Amino acid sequence: MKIVFMGTPDFSVEPLNALVKAGHNVSLVLTREDKKRNRGELSPTPVKELATKLNIPVLTPTKMRDEALIERLKSEKADFFVVVAYGKILPKEVLDIPRLGCINIHASLLPEYRGAAPIQWCILDGKEKTGITTMLMDEGLDTGDILKQYEINIAKKETGGSLFDRLAVLGGEAIVDTIDKFEEITPIRQGEATTDYAKMISKSMGEIDFNKSATEIERLIRGMNPWPSAYTKYQGKVLKIWEADIADDISELPNINLSENFGKIYSFNGKIFIVCNQSILEIISLQLEGKKRMSAKDFLLGREIEQGYKLG
Repeated sequence: MKIVFMGTPDFSVEPLNALVKAGHNVSLVLTREDKKRNRGELSPTPVKELATKLNIPVLTPTKMRDEALIERLKSEKADFFVVVAYGKILPKEVLDIPRLGCINIHASLLPEYRGAAPIQWCILDGKEKTGITTMLMDEGLDTGDILKQYEINIAKKETGGSLFDRLAVLGGEAIVDTIDKFEEITPIRQGEATTDYAKMISKSMGEIDFNKSATEIERLIRGMNPWPSAYTKYQGKVLKIWEADIADDISELPNINLSENFGKIYSFNGKIFIVCNQSILEIISLQLEGKKRMSAKDFLLGREIEQGYKLG
């Protein structure tokens, strides 16, 4: 099949690579513009880097309604446009160009988690399963007809980063499988969304609210790993929490009132605990501003916790 590929971040790299390895003719790649990094140097997107290595022509259009761009896309005479986290909305004039349609890879089991950040939100919400959906694109936001779905289990200690990596690989397998079996597939209309819109993750969302339960906070810690990370303040410095458990046995924690003083931190027997709403969080690994990430045990070797200090 002849394919025009549209994608930008790391998540899009595996599908592009998988299509090329499977023998499909990816004749053109569209991606976002280069960004300025340190010292003002321009840095290409991960997809542009791979396309350049594969000797595939690359375009970085600023507008999708540009007449010259639309004529160029028509001239490719592609069977499919494949879109993976491109970051631009495709107008109807573009959606109508490929012979067999535009296929999008979405990192959720649609109609769950339509939107920009489905990977993090399924962890934040405590879901046990997620997956990849391939769909025929329409003018709506992740509302097109479903082609195929590929389900995986979310591990107990899954982080946003580890799930991102697993779904990127699955996305590559899914798009090749979907295109290879396209003639056998009957598209299915989506129903109503069963979850909230998966809005973009912001840095401020990583700030921990200890008025929430230990269960909710433990999910936040995993969902925000590696970015923006879950964090609070300890003695005026940012304290990132990278891994935590819900403390089921709190018998070793003397005189802690679970109905008040949320956010107070304690250490006992080489372990670190924080009081949450009617629950206790045990900190497994953490990182104080200006220091490296370390286990709770190693953290306590270098300093004493101020018992009962209120975080945040």
